[in-house]
Amino acid sequence: MEAASSSTSQCSYEEYKETADWLLAHTEQRPKVAIICGSGLGGLADLLDDKTTFPYGDIPGFPTRASTVPGHAGQLVFGRLQGRDCVCMQGRFHFYEGYNMHKVTYPVRVFYLLGVKTVIVTNAAGGINGSYEVGDIMLIKDHINMPGFASQNPLYGHNDVRFGERFPCMSDAYDRELRALVKQTAEEQGCGSFLQEGVYCMVAGPTYETIGESKLLQMLGADCVGMSTVPEVVVARHCGLSVLGLSLVTNKVVMDYDSVEKANHEQVLRTTQRRTQDFQRLVSHLIPKIEHLHLKSADKIHF
Repeated sequence: MEAASSSTSQCSYEEYKETADWLLAHTEQRPKVAIICGSGLGGLADLLDDKTTFPYGDIPGFPTRASTVPGHAGQLVFGRLQGRDCVCMQGRFHFYEGYNMHKVTYPVRVFYLLGVKTVIVTNAAGGINGSYEVGDIMLIKDHINMPGFASQNPLYGHNDVRFGERFPCMSDAYDRELRALVKQTAEEQGCGSFLQEGVYCMVAGPTYETIGESKLLQMLGADCVGMSTVPEVVVARHCGLSVLGLSLVTNKVVMDYDSVEKANHEQVLRTTQRRTQDFQRLVSHLIPKIEHLHLKSADKIHF
């Protein structure tokens, strides 16, 4: 297994390109949107028509072993959603599984080389904001990168300008136009009553947070906490891709020392099953609108 501390174990541009070229040779789809499915949310890929599925172990450059996390199938699915070409990761790679940050984010640079323009990242998260309820969907407007504070940033090491600049801005990591589309679509699809907007904090995991840690994250301004997403967002923005982030609140973070509640992964999966149809409906109806944004952007460039 790769050592998670090996933060400088980088992949070369040629390795990413080899993976992208292999995928392009094995599917006719040319997606503009990539969806990274969090715990229990892989059902999004089941909505695709004309599917081509690749187990991660069959893809050059991807980890050869299956995901160790329940709710992560471990395969890349190309297909059409609402008539538009998409690619879905049914399960992601996690830092706590022993992968370094470069391997965790490997698929994102492959998506860039495939011609993807927008990445939708989804996750299951614990609710820190006291006004959030289990089953709410949080539209991510910002993040706090706790592993990044501890020198675990996916951009550490040599910077290849073919992907992006040395010091990318992160104050606009989550696209405003895409967030506006989510709010509009949520109202149209009857999801507005449980849509929130807030700040996602990533911790390394795999342990759930102590009460003291949870109180600290609340003081820092976090509304939800999880163990993924942020590294992928950082690399996507480094590549110039637009990012939309959605967290499904699967449990309330324990803040009271007298509480008998305990966070557990089974509860996470139960909540995703309960909300999965709403989540899928929201994302699937977003896809045509995102394509419209891509066309508008292309027209501006052409002009």
